[in-house]
Amino acid sequence: MRFSLRYDMRAPSIGAPPPELYLAAVEQAGWADAMGFDTLYLAEHHGAEDGYCASPMILGAAMLGRTRRIHVHFSALVAVLHHPLRLAEDLATLDLVGGGGRVEMTMGIGYRPDEFEMFDVPMKRRVRILEEIVDTLDKAWTGEPFEFRGKTVRVRPTPVGPDRPPIYIGGSADASALRAARLGDNYMPAGSEKERLYALYDAERERLGLPIPPRPAPAGPLFLHVTDDPDRDWPILAPHLMYTTNMNAQWAKERGIGTTGYTFVENLDELKRQPQFVVVTPEQCVGLALERGDDSELMFQPLMGGLAPEIGWRSLELFAAKVLPELERSGLTVPTTR
Repeated sequence: MRFSLRYDMRAPSIGAPPPELYLAAVEQAGWADAMGFDTLYLAEHHGAEDGYCASPMILGAAMLGRTRRIHVHFSALVAVLHHPLRLAEDLATLDLVGGGGRVEMTMGIGYRPDEFEMFDVPMKRRVRILEEIVDTLDKAWTGEPFEFRGKTVRVRPTPVGPDRPPIYIGGSADASALRAARLGDNYMPAGSEKERLYALYDAERERLGLPIPPRPAPAGPLFLHVTDDPDRDWPILAPHLMYTTNMNAQWAKERGIGTTGYTFVENLDELKRQPQFVVVTPEQCVGLALERGDDSELMFQPLMGGLAPEIGWRSLELFAAKVLPELERSGLTVPTTR
């Protein structure tokens, strides 16, 4: 079983201030590394009133410098808003900072019109821009001169190698599955129809005569919180979870196509009925993990919706104290020297 943390760094007025959240995210990354967690997922959006993370690569650099083994996965990186050559340089530098092999990325084409207007990028060209970016990264990371928009250029430094950082393609619509089959090393679908999208991806890879890579471990609920008293914590968590699911559901309308795992809720009772938000005791968390099995992932979002860091910490530390040892004894995870 794999374990991960995810951050989007939303900091609405109901929550903790951004300086506290960013410091906590880096500290929690170091803790997760020591606990044997596998992945830190960092998201990207721009121009959001609540401060949604606009510079995940900078945050990722801080996390890589604080850790030794855990991977940093940008999911999703709105790649089409970045200059291809600068993106190649930044990602290669991050790979070096992490010592090699710890940087991964899911590249998306974006869906919020305001972001494209903000960066003066034509939204209608986003698929072609993504194609250019993937092609540029492949050439740039060889370290050799290549042709880019009519000029001969060279990108240095290069990733540690011998293999370049893996490129996943993201999305929630059928076209994303076909695009991922053609462009990426793997596919990371979003939304509520992942199995159907994976089937489209697999079929297209077969049609193209390409190998079908192993699927990423299926992640657990979007939000998992471990507590010794769920009834006490639900009202504390609810404003932050409701803010996040409602805001993400609102943003998802801008896609036009595709699905989302977030839905609109109006009160605590509705929130509790959403399967993607899980608040459990340590014993219940052990049961959830055993039910999911070893080919899966449990993901925490300990700062969701600006949740006060001390609340997120309380859940993580209880998980480490009372859940991880049971999972080690069951063979779901390998004991880690702490």
